[in-house]
Formats: sequence, C-alpha cells, structure tokens
Amino acid sequence: MPVLWLILIVLALAAAGFVAGRLRVTTAGGARPHSLPNYYGWNVAMKVMVPAFAALIVWLLAQPFVVNGQVSGMITEQAIPEGSTLGLVMSDVRRVADGLDTAVSQGIMTHEQAGSIRAEFTDIRNRLGEAGVALGSNVSAEVLRAAQKYRALNATGNLWMTIAVLALALAGLAWGLKQAHGEFRARNTVETGVRIILLSAASLAILTTVGIVLSLIFNTIEFFRIYPATEFFGSLTWSPSFGGGSELGIWPLLWGTFYISLIALIVAVPIGLFAAVYLSEYAGSKMRAVAKPLLEVLAGIPTIVYGLFALLTVGPLLLSVFGRDGLNWMQAGTAVMTAGLVMGIMLIPFVSSLSDDIINAVPQSLRDGSYGLGATQSETIKQVILPAALPGIVGAILLAASRAIGETMIVVLGAGAAARLSLNPFDAMTTVTAKIVSQLTGDADFASPEALVAFALGMTLFVLTLGLNIFALYIVRKYREQYE
Repeated sequence: MPVLWLILIVLALAAAGFVAGRLRVTTAGGARPHSLPNYYGWNVAMKVMVPAFAALIVWLLAQPFVVNGQVSGMITEQAIPEGSTLGLVMSDVRRVADGLDTAVSQGIMTHEQAGSIRAEFTDIRNRLGEAGVALGSNVSAEVLRAAQKYRALNATGNLWMTIAVLALALAGLAWGLKQAHGEFRARNTVETGVRIILLSAASLAILTTVGIVLSLIFNTIEFFRIYPATEFFGSLTWSPSFGGGSELGIWPLLWGTFYISLIALIVAVPIGLFAAVYLSEYAGSKMRAVAKPLLEVLAGIPTIVYGLFALLTVGPLLLSVFGRDGLNWMQAGTAVMTAGLVMGIMLIPFVSSLSDDIINAVPQSLRDGSYGLGATQSETIKQVILPAALPGIVGAILLAASRAIGETMIVVLGAGAAARLSLNPFDAMTTVTAKIVSQLTGDADFASPEALVAFALGMTLFVLTLGLNIFALYIVRKYREQYE
C-alpha cells in the first residue's frame, strides 16, 4: 500500500476515534465526566496517531538499511566490473528495480515475470527497453537477480509495514474508546501527551543538528584516513580525478569563497547601512511603511533567481564593459565580480533590516541629549547613534558574511567552476559550497577520497561559519544587555 494511503487511513481512523470518543462520553448517563468531551475525543485520536506514525517513521528509516544490507551480500566480486565499486553496483541494482516497477505499472510485464528468477535475462532487458528503461552494458544477470531480490524485499517490507501500522492504529482506537468514560482523567492524559510531543519536536531539532555534525565528523575522519591532512591543508592545487591521482588542496576554494564574500560585503554593507540610517532617522512613517517591506522583498527571492540574474544579465553587462570590446580585463561573463555583485544585492536586506532594528533600539534619551548640546541631526547620527549601535551593526555584518560564505547557486551560475588563486576579480573562480555540490553529483563512490572530500570541505565550512555566528551572536547579545 502506498505510504500516502496509509497516512490517510490512519488520519481517518483518528478522526473517527475522535468523534466516537466524544459521543461515547456525551451520550453516557451518570455523573458528570472529569474532563470536557473534546479531551476524550483527542485522547482516542492521539492513541491512534502517535503509535502508528511513530512505527511508520521508524520503519521507513530502517527498511532501506536492512534491504541494502541483504541485497549487497548477494553481489560477488565477479559481478563488480573493473574500476567500479560495490556502491556503484548497488546504484545499478536500485535503478533496475525501479525499471521493473515501471514496466509492471505500464503493463509490459506482470509481477510474476518481473520477480521470476528463471526469466531470461535478454527477455527482461528487452521488456525494460520497451518501458523506456535504458540499462548500461555493465548490468549483468547477477545484478538483475539482485534487483529482483531488492524489489521483493521492499514489497514484503511494505506489506508488513502496512499491517503493523494499521494494527497499532486499531489497537490505539480500541484502547482509547475503552478509556472514554466519565471517571477517566482525559484532560491530564491529553495535556501530558501534548507536552511529550512538544518535547519530542524540540529534541528532534537538536538531534538533527547533532546527527548532521556527527555525519560530517565521521566522514571527515574517514577521508583523512585515506588522504593526508597535510596535503588537504597544505596544497595549493585543487584537481580531483575519480580515476586516481587527485590533488585536493582546499586553499583555492577557500580563497574563492572569501574573495566573492568580500566583494559581496563591499556592495551590501554600505548600501544596507545607508538604507538603515535613512529609514530609521530620516524617512517619514509613510515612506518607511512602503520602503522597508520593498527592501525586504529581496530576502525572499530564491537564490536560483539571483543566479540566473547573474548569468543572463550582470555577467554580459560586465563583459560588455570590461571584456574585449571594452577594457579587455574580462574573458567571460562568469567571474568573481559577477557573483560578488549579485550576492551583495541579495545581502542588502540582511544588513539593512538588522541594522535598522538595532539603530531604532538606541534609547531616545541619547538623541535628546545630543540635540540639547546643540548638535545637528547628522552630527548626532555620526557621533552618537552609530557609535552606540556599532556592536549590533558589526553583528549584523558578520551574520551577513556567514550567509555569503554558505551561498551556492549564485556561485555556480555566476562565478564559474575554476579553482585558482588569483587577485583578478574578473577571473572565474569557485567556492567550497560549489565544489561540495560537484563532488557529490552523480553516482559517486563514497569510498573514494574524491567523494569523501565533500564532507571535509563541509566540515571546514561548518567550523568557519559557526565561528562567525558565535562571534556575531556574542556581539549582539552584549549590545542588547547594554541598551535594553
């Protein structure tokens, strides 16, 4: 049964349980029930949904590991082509299994034919071709058998998952209806359950963060086991090659990351800060009500749109000025300057909005004292307001810098893919995030250093941005303690 149908069935049982539990209390005679009728309904609904959905989530997470473990044991060394790995063969197994499902859904094959181990390999290959599933030349009969096993195990697992989830939902329904009587303290049970759900949601966020960090750490350690850390941090060359002989020095990527981020901050900080000063000190209420939302719209534009803007508009515009028809400094539209300018436009609302809030938080008494001493408005802004708001403004700039360091799509489309150390802002360069994407794109073998290097890059970037965020939050907190 599809997972969506299973979820809808559980929700329907929960809704029926809510109505039945409420009616059972309201129609029963005797003494006044301990809780309101809705609490009895929610008690039944929670007992239906919570165990069923918990089992569904655990099953969906555990089944792929179990199935992959059993199927990978069927792959012999002879079935792994020279130059390939078990991970790539398992990718073929999953692709063939999906192709069998496609052929069955299109009516080209029956379930029995797709799962029969006696079926001719060439016959199944031809039928998959009719279904539009192209198999590579390295897909052997052994891979086909593994795909059939993979498909069968998934089908069996889905069947037992459906049975287990529905059994838990029905058991919860019966248990909740049994408790739907006036003496049962339904309100206490529901409130305790809601508290546990809220605690679980908060814990899930924390555990997700911990899981991400641990995943980065373990894979980074695995990378440094097969590739020297001295070469990773000491080499000035980035030249990955999945065939071997890679040079994976991080410094060209870090240089591109910081160079593009620096140009973005040079664009975003003055414009964002001037906009914040105007909106907080000079603009009237009507102008502020219109200008501030329009400025913050920039923060809601998807980064892929900014990337396309860099590729199709800013890059050709810069090329027409600084290219061969102009100053001849620029060879192509993809360059550090292209990505930096567009990223700076994207960062303007981050700087302006945070700086505006910080400037508005400066006590009015400081302004009144400056005016009382005879200072003009511009002198008050330069000598009183901005120095008072400086810690918070620095924190906003650092937060914008961490956002720039982690940007990907603008760099991929606007800066190019060349990993080089150069001071020319009109050269094509790339960043850490862009190379993480490229190293993990496609059927990468996660046992090779060329794929595992993405985790080392991610760990390095995580440490850098975490340090910037901690420093920024420290400065902002210090500012708030002083002026709130």
